Amino acid sequence: MLRLENISKIYPNGEVLKNVTWEVKEGDRIGLVGVNGAGKSTQLRIIMGETEPTSGNVVRPSNLHIAYLTQEFEVDPTRTVREEFWTVFTEANDVQHAIAQVTQDMETAAPDELEKCINKLDQLQRQFEALDGYGLEAQIEKILPEMGFSPEDGDRLVSSFSGGWQMRMSLGKILLQSPDILLLDEPTNHLDLETIEWLENYLKNLKTPIVIVSHDREFLDRLCTQIVETERGVSTTYLGNYSAYLQQKAENIAAQQSAYEHQQKEIEKQQAFVEKFRASATRSTQAKSREKQLGKMEKVEAPTGGLKSLKFHFPPAPRSGREVVTIEDVVHTYEDKILFLGANLLIERGDRIAFLGPNGSGKSTILHMMMGIETPQEGTVKLGEHNVIPGYFEQNQAEALNLEKTVMETIHDEVPDWKNEEVRTLLGRFLFSGETVFKKVKALSGGEKARLALAKMLLRPANLMILDEPTNHLDIPAKEMLEDALQEYDGTVILVSHDRYFISKVATKIVEIRDGELVVYNGDYHYYLDKLEEEREQELMRLEKEKKEAKKREKAAKKREKEKAKKQKKKVTA
Repeated sequence: MLRLENISKIYPNGEVLKNVTWEVKEGDRIGLVGVNGAGKSTQLRIIMGETEPTSGNVVRPSNLHIAYLTQEFEVDPTRTVREEFWTVFTEANDVQHAIAQVTQDMETAAPDELEKCINKLDQLQRQFEALDGYGLEAQIEKILPEMGFSPEDGDRLVSSFSGGWQMRMSLGKILLQSPDILLLDEPTNHLDLETIEWLENYLKNLKTPIVIVSHDREFLDRLCTQIVETERGVSTTYLGNYSAYLQQKAENIAAQQSAYEHQQKEIEKQQAFVEKFRASATRSTQAKSREKQLGKMEKVEAPTGGLKSLKFHFPPAPRSGREVVTIEDVVHTYEDKILFLGANLLIERGDRIAFLGPNGSGKSTILHMMMGIETPQEGTVKLGEHNVIPGYFEQNQAEALNLEKTVMETIHDEVPDWKNEEVRTLLGRFLFSGETVFKKVKALSGGEKARLALAKMLLRPANLMILDEPTNHLDIPAKEMLEDALQEYDGTVILVSHDRYFISKVATKIVEIRDGELVVYNGDYHYYLDKLEEEREQELMRLEKEKKEAKKREKAAKKREKEKAKKQKKKVTA
């Protein structure tokens, strides 16, 4: 269907892609993985023809229709949802607008102009029918519920919907074009868990081949049938999902290391023989023969060092008391929305808690209350009285950075005894490399500032880590580094994240914000999902039981009515 063959891409500041070869076939769901800057999005742009490769070819049929969902959803907030979907069909949409305009003109047209309007309207309606306008209209009405919209939602403005719903609009617009291949660039960014799971399930049932760039490992795990890794400009294809890729990669590295070590021993043995008998009258010919064989030998390369090179540890902090955070009878509203209605929770030393809930449910608010940034309208949220030292990362943490300092100085100030090489290694894991470390903070992008703020915060001694979306803007190796550090951390962790893989690696307890309460699940993320499934099944059983009981009551009531009618009849005939 589509194949990239020996693709390379060189920019003025260096080579991004060196040797990229992979293909998309019917039924494939391919995940592109690699560190930030590895060239994943570049490969999508090359497929779309937006970027020319320096060398290599993209082999594809001329009539292949490829659709591309970018990281920024292209929707107009001033249109209604239905109007937004109509923009896909450019010609039919223009004709439809022209029909609406002529219909409006007819209301005020003079008698001599009315006939012209009628003729023009007739012409436009014929054109609309020729473009299968009514069929296209039916397609839009069909895709609205598929994307989760009600018929009434079709008349609402795009601006009234959240980013997650706007992503659904963008995806729906793409699917209306009936693409042969679908390209998705970080589709789960800024989506809440509910929307991510909806997207996952929707894409699973889609027959269209998909290529996905994502740092969401759970998403890749649940969806992908292949993983294409780009490392140091070279692509490698692995069959299976993300977990299968990790296992195969580890096995490949182990096998290559074993083959390399075996060959090195053989080379040493043969070289020793050559050196020993090079000048021997009887065995010099044999020595020369072995030396020639060594020269012709195809060398096994040692496995290249992994990109995950840093083992990060949190600085030690004194032990806190048993009670770390106490939440008692909290009531809090935001505008006209009730966030908490008598919420209670005790967080103890060593807890690793992930707060879950849809966007706007109050996850960040409860973290703000813990830090004293917000005060509940009723009830109390307070840190433990015995030696609780919090470290707090919020999404706008970057605003507190000193804009006049360089990236290097910002970190060095936190760890003055570290060598420059150690500081640069840490910054490298947070995606600062080369001359970037000497840039002033004021010259950094928003994402770069957020990464620097996280790196800085993680160096401060604390026995309570409160983290609000800490993995935003991090690539997979940096996420893995943070996960490893948190797993070894002996303090208390409270986090909010949409990264389910990260949650499943770090959290040992889940607290869901539901109907104004804090519902505790004493297990990890997969335990939580299992319990949710149990709750759903119990709810279905309860509804089924209620339905049966209602039918039974209805049947009994009918029986009573029937018997009553019989008695009445007997009285009348008597």
